[in-house]
Amino acid sequence: MINLLPCRALCAGLVVMGLSGAAMAATTPGTGLGQAWPNARDLSASRHWHVYMFGNGGVQYVQVNDLYGNVRVVFADINGQFLVLPMGRDARRISTPQQSASTSATAVPLTPYAETVFRDGTLQLNAVPMSDGTTMFTAGPDTTTAATTPCDDPEECSSHSP
Repeated sequence: MINLLPCRALCAGLVVMGLSGAAMAATTPGTGLGQAWPNARDLSASRHWHVYMFGNGGVQYVQVNDLYGNVRVVFADINGQFLVLPMGRDARRISTPQQSASTSATAVPLTPYAETVFRDGTLQLNAVPMSDGTTMFTAGPDTTTAATTPCDDPEECSSHSP
């Protein structure tokens, strides 16, 4: 009977671990703001960036990560009013209708290489490489009518182009 006690404890531990794994898998999508690989769909229109959206209380948060999972910029959109959050490597290099980006006086935008990172019919986000090796982002209302289809397949997300 004493030999059965460790076996029962081991089985109970395995059952608890299995239940906690199922609970973790049932987390709601769109969590992980500020994380390298959040539990959210990649909505990027570019193969060079990952874009994640989160919503809370009528506020839409947009996070842009590079291909290595580094958070680059995060901003909030409340019915066309943008608020840049102090998160990410390029937090000071994002321009919105309400706030100008902070760039180097000697850096020149390489506009021929600019690309649309995200567009959904109401919001458009562009990435503009700069001559000093940094990237400037511009966020604003989408003035076009064409919306991009979000990426559902992680393998496709890392290889699709605008």
